[in-house]
Amino acid sequence: MSTCANAHLSIMKYVVIIIDGAADLPIKEKGGRTCLELAATPNLDKMAAEGFSGMVRTVPEGMEPSSACACMSVLGYDPTVYYKGRASIEAASMGIPVGPDEVVFRCNLVTITNEKMQDYSAGHITSAESAELIKALNQKLGDENIKFYPGVGYRHILKLRGHKESLKAVCTPPHDIPGRKVKEYLPRGTGSEILLDIMMRSKAVLKDHPVNIARHRRGLLPATNIWLFWGSGKIPRVPAFKKAYGCRAAMTSGVDLLRGLAKMAGMEILEIKGVTDGQSSDNVAQIAGALEALKKNDLVIVHIEAPDEAGHSGSIEEKVKAIEKIDKEVVGRIRRYKGDLRVLIMPDHPTPITVRTHIAEPVPFIIWGKGVKANGAKRFTEAEAAKTGVFIGEGYKVMGKLVGK
Repeated sequence: MSTCANAHLSIMKYVVIIIDGAADLPIKEKGGRTCLELAATPNLDKMAAEGFSGMVRTVPEGMEPSSACACMSVLGYDPTVYYKGRASIEAASMGIPVGPDEVVFRCNLVTITNEKMQDYSAGHITSAESAELIKALNQKLGDENIKFYPGVGYRHILKLRGHKESLKAVCTPPHDIPGRKVKEYLPRGTGSEILLDIMMRSKAVLKDHPVNIARHRRGLLPATNIWLFWGSGKIPRVPAFKKAYGCRAAMTSGVDLLRGLAKMAGMEILEIKGVTDGQSSDNVAQIAGALEALKKNDLVIVHIEAPDEAGHSGSIEEKVKAIEKIDKEVVGRIRRYKGDLRVLIMPDHPTPITVRTHIAEPVPFIIWGKGVKANGAKRFTEAEAAKTGVFIGEGYKVMGKLVGK
């Protein structure tokens, strides 16, 4: 792997901006344009024109197109070597120990109506509301072998002891099946029995809970069920980022997955007030905190979830709005930074409006800043990046291109 150790001589600093799910497929009703093409992004476009652009495959062929695989690539780690499941990464972020006879699953609070997946996030239920529901699930269903842990928003963790066979179950993420009959996508196969039992029993606990009653009165979607998926065992070890790339690094994100990846890599996890997993996230505070962290770190990673959430919701307007907000509040601030700086900007994966879930297609990237030569892109879009002819087939190598140029 390349290193940025020599960059300390010139006090070079590095910033990585992960615009989660921002890449897209052409949208027919918008004349075949993507959300990146629809968005007004003067700062991103200027950086694309001044920097080095291309396309990169972040999800290795045959692997799941999840943020876990994709973001592991962006951080410079080969998912084919280090990825062993997502739930354990999130558990690490939350400080949940996973023993040799234990497994963990992502546990979403969802809304199922008329046997269809109405909403994978229970109407983007708040963390405070979720904490009350997870507490009730522990009281009613939990024991020495079953334990629920509250996370961020609708995202939580279930830990099972003595049921390693459950990792063989075939599970489907709820955001992959919007509006579909859930019966065909319930956990199945070897080890699925325990998962199905817990999922079925959760309905009675949630049905008349005061949190759901209050949400119904406010015209909000209730959390009718839990949905289990992304099972994994003990988290794998990865080389520390400092050892692999010679950089002291920090991470800011509103979701446990990225914080878990940062913890795996030995990065500082920044606690910045106002950083969330949605449109309400305080982008200004996030980038200000990230740049402040460069005073004691060589590299900082800024992960912004909002475009991905809009993609899952199927909202062109919200996705374009999220991209434009990032351009103005985050990228604009980066361009005004005083000092030697090199920047990598890219989505982790596409979350197309047309399918409302992740796909494994390549994504555009920009490397911009001191010592970087332009290679002909005019905008930060999928089409312009593809026109450069630059393609990185192994996504984890893009980090080396950032710090090794």
